[in-house]
Amino acid sequence: MDVQLYVYDLSNGLARNISAALLGIQVDAVYHTAVVFGGVEYTYDGGIKSLEPGKSMGPPMEIIDLGETNLPMDIIMEYLDSLREIYTAEVRMYLSPQTSCISLLTDKQAYEMFTHNCNNFSNDFATFLLGRGIPEYIVNLPDHVLNTPFGRMMKPQIDMFVKERQAKRDGGLVGMGRDGQSTKAPSIPSTVVEKATTQQALSRLLTDSKDSCAVVFFTSTGCGPCTALYPIYEELAAEFKNKSTFIIVDISVLYDIATKYEIRATPTFITFLHGEKENRWSGADVNTLRSNVNLLTQMAWPQHAHTSLRLPTLRGASTKPVMYSKVPPFSKLKAKMGPVADDPALEGLMHFVAAREADGAAESTLPDLAQFSKFLRLAPKKLPPEFMFMIVDLLRAALVDPRLSGYYAEEKDHSTVVHLLTYINSLDDCPYALRLVALQLVCNLFSSPLYPQHILCCNPLTESIIQLITTSLLDDTHHNVRVAAASLSFNIAVANSICRSEKNHEALPEGAQVELAASLLEAIGAEENSPEALKGYLLAFGYLVYCAPKSGELVDLLKSMDAQSTILAKKKLFAAELLVQEVSEELIGKGLK
Repeated sequence: MDVQLYVYDLSNGLARNISAALLGIQVDAVYHTAVVFGGVEYTYDGGIKSLEPGKSMGPPMEIIDLGETNLPMDIIMEYLDSLREIYTAEVRMYLSPQTSCISLLTDKQAYEMFTHNCNNFSNDFATFLLGRGIPEYIVNLPDHVLNTPFGRMMKPQIDMFVKERQAKRDGGLVGMGRDGQSTKAPSIPSTVVEKATTQQALSRLLTDSKDSCAVVFFTSTGCGPCTALYPIYEELAAEFKNKSTFIIVDISVLYDIATKYEIRATPTFITFLHGEKENRWSGADVNTLRSNVNLLTQMAWPQHAHTSLRLPTLRGASTKPVMYSKVPPFSKLKAKMGPVADDPALEGLMHFVAAREADGAAESTLPDLAQFSKFLRLAPKKLPPEFMFMIVDLLRAALVDPRLSGYYAEEKDHSTVVHLLTYINSLDDCPYALRLVALQLVCNLFSSPLYPQHILCCNPLTESIIQLITTSLLDDTHHNVRVAAASLSFNIAVANSICRSEKNHEALPEGAQVELAASLLEAIGAEENSPEALKGYLLAFGYLVYCAPKSGELVDLLKSMDAQSTILAKKKLFAAELLVQEVSEELIGKGLK
């Protein structure tokens, strides 16, 4: 898809005419920008909004062709959703204890004219789509204005104007959905029902649902009984959204599909189980629809024995990814690195991390990530391991931001991260500090919802990460390395467990599961000193085993290594008795027999 930048002038030409006299510098426009592709304009204006192109501010003063993106639309929408935590318009009620008055407290990450605006959003979004941002003269304009005496004096008045303008606009703004249809919602709506508009689209949806099941609703324009069923169908799709694919087909315009599936009346439903046709019926009986869908999902998702077990310690633990957000001391880092720290790629990333730490994600602009990635790929050949530790640690701190981790999630072949991990894994005697921050860096990749799927199923990336974990779990010298390896194992095991339970799919390859489980078991058996590490091993191992297929290689491994006895041997160690009992006696002893 072609990606364009729509550039608007909020001053309607006034800035060009009077800026030199007032500010002492020439300002051509007060820029408002939006990213446009696929017939939709995306902008940040008191929240991320999607509009008909050219409708946010009137005709744009300029349209800039930014390039072409090949990213799938579902990936783009998922990344856009992840930005909503940063580009938000949340307003909270605040009761002042001094005055007992209720007032509106705007969230720190709400729209701010100079430091957190539409141009920052456009720059971040374009960087994700294309690997490069929007023109610098647009992003840097606020700094130029605020560096003038008049700009600093006018900032409070301009901020007030922007807030008043947003309040007026938010009531009547019309947005657009993914399909280009108008909607009153200010954000992009998502639907739980897939609309198949071609034979190829229907085939793709059915292929994608081969691991579970699918329901196809054949309807036609003007069908009254069909119309009455639409809300029920939407309700069922929402209820079973993680277990079945719900599809709707309008045969009044898709005659080839009607012919292929011999549809002679509407509404007609056909269900598919693991890619094969399972049932077919016609008519608008709601009870029949509900019972057939319930039966279908029960056949696709037979209940695992683990789901009936009481596992309060394991299942009660937080499943949020473990991340490491501590920011390194920049003054010491620069002093140790010397001239290397002056490289523009490193300077840009350090400025980003420092700004995020000082002012929050809302007011930090992504650096030139393509430039930094090139620097990082060349660094192992030019710099010693102690310098690489500092660079990796800096990237580790930056990856806490989902914008940055989202960028690397969609990088072609994951070349930057794979190259870095391959280098670290290849070191015969990898320094302790470098191995530690590498493990922490991979943990921080989980800050973006886009990354887990790649970590679990991308062969070069998965293999590099599993190798890093397995060589770190048995580091009997460094407690912190073992804990970080346990944390990364936990992140991976939980991500796979979620995919297993919600999609009936083993995202992590079976070989990787076996290798990870074997390493964790060996680490559990060898651990004698660290209760923190042992708890991490047990949690990671527990989620790796929870609801595992009984006929798979993982269960064969547990039997061959006598996993239950290995874990039970730790029952009296480090007060881990309850967790040990749940993992060994319940998960392995009862649930896998």
